[in-house]
Amino acid sequence: MTQNTSDNRAAPDKARPVFDAAFCAEPKRRLILAAAVLASSMGFIDGTVVSIAMPAIRQTLGATLDQATWINNAYMVTLAALILVGGAFGDRFGLARVFSLGIGLFVLTSLICALAPNPDVLILARLAQGAGAAMMIPGSLAMISRAYPREVRGRAIGLWAAASAVTTAAGPIIGGLTLSLGGPEMWRWIFAINLPLGVIAYVMTRVGVATDTRQPGQPVDLPGAALAIAGLGALAWTLTHLEGAGTTPLTWIIGSIGVATLLAFIAQEHRSAHPMMPLALFRDRTFAAANAATFALYFGLSAILFFLPMLTVAGWNITEIEAAVAFAPLSIFISLFSTRFGRLSDRIGPGPVIAVGAATVAMGYAALALVVPLQNYWFAVVPAMTLTGFGMSMVVAPLSTAVMGAVADRQSGIASGVNNAISRIAGLIAVAAMGSLVGYAYVRAGGAFSYGETLANPDHVTAMGAAFATIAWVSSALAAFSALIAYMGIPPQRGS
Repeated sequence: MTQNTSDNRAAPDKARPVFDAAFCAEPKRRLILAAAVLASSMGFIDGTVVSIAMPAIRQTLGATLDQATWINNAYMVTLAALILVGGAFGDRFGLARVFSLGIGLFVLTSLICALAPNPDVLILARLAQGAGAAMMIPGSLAMISRAYPREVRGRAIGLWAAASAVTTAAGPIIGGLTLSLGGPEMWRWIFAINLPLGVIAYVMTRVGVATDTRQPGQPVDLPGAALAIAGLGALAWTLTHLEGAGTTPLTWIIGSIGVATLLAFIAQEHRSAHPMMPLALFRDRTFAAANAATFALYFGLSAILFFLPMLTVAGWNITEIEAAVAFAPLSIFISLFSTRFGRLSDRIGPGPVIAVGAATVAMGYAALALVVPLQNYWFAVVPAMTLTGFGMSMVVAPLSTAVMGAVADRQSGIASGVNNAISRIAGLIAVAAMGSLVGYAYVRAGGAFSYGETLANPDHVTAMGAAFATIAWVSSALAAFSALIAYMGIPPQRGS
């Protein structure tokens, strides 16, 4: 089944920047490419690096588990909600201008993060930092498209994509290395390093861009963006504060407001002539299935990446750089095998490849749940995460193939943006919902303190292990569900 391209709302003509010879002189194209890589890498890294630093952040700032989840989620709320309109802002107000503004906001808020005296300041700074990233990330690819003509653009985009994939997966490794160089307060340098990198990217952009003309574009869906931020924020807050029978009426009220706001967002996208998330795209079975599989997979992955370091660093006394080794297979296998599995999906269709990969991820998480009680990091946890990393390398490229193959060429930009946003929304909801679940499972297992709190208490460590095993089992079930969705919903042959 193919998308009906006659529906204008399903196929907006925006966010497709084309080569502009006046935008950048040929000798300065490399400056634009370097600035794009630097800026997007900062945005991607700051979405993953916090997980490995969270035990140190909690220790130095005295953050609760709820506050820890919001240090992560505040960034994801604004990034997930605004990334679809970030590119549209560039078209309307000047691509380099908005990109530079995003860098400036990101650098300023990174400084505030580095100096944060308490969890609340850090949460607010992360909220604004996500908005800066939402202007940088889509703007980086658009800048490359504007600076490079079609015949040489592919290689430039390939370099950008490779750098983005590696830096995203390498975020926890960078964080672990930084934290291992000093005491708990070293987590502040994870944010402080953005200052010189951001300044370099900003200067490169200003030097490299000759003419930043505004492109004629459709209106920006500001009501949709506002509703998305409010709805996702309220829903995440509610999921974070669920406490079973002890849940307060305020939590249910905010949750109801969040659901109502998200329903209003859907209504806005349905009636808007220029929606940020065209709902008509989801009429295509393959597109809907690929995004459902994406949500389930990245929900589980985000939960594991966020809560595993708390267990190993705070509970098992593993150093941060050692804890980061568990995430290395993600980066290594995606770099080594993603292209090969992408070619395989071209031959037999993405559905079977995604299904096998997601099933492998499910087995990795199940193994992780089974071995956690052993408290053996190197010979139990790392092998389980290696299996997970291999499985993820099978799904990354085929998922993109399924998404892009389900829409017309002129819809590829918005389709990719929607899939990107859904993966980030999955991460946001996962950390919020699993934060409540891990807290409940920890208490049920006999824990008397807080999951992720650094304490040399055997009962506390055992309860943390049991709570994390619950997270791993849920993640395994979601990965298996993703495999089923891919097998049943994505055709085995392209074009079938």
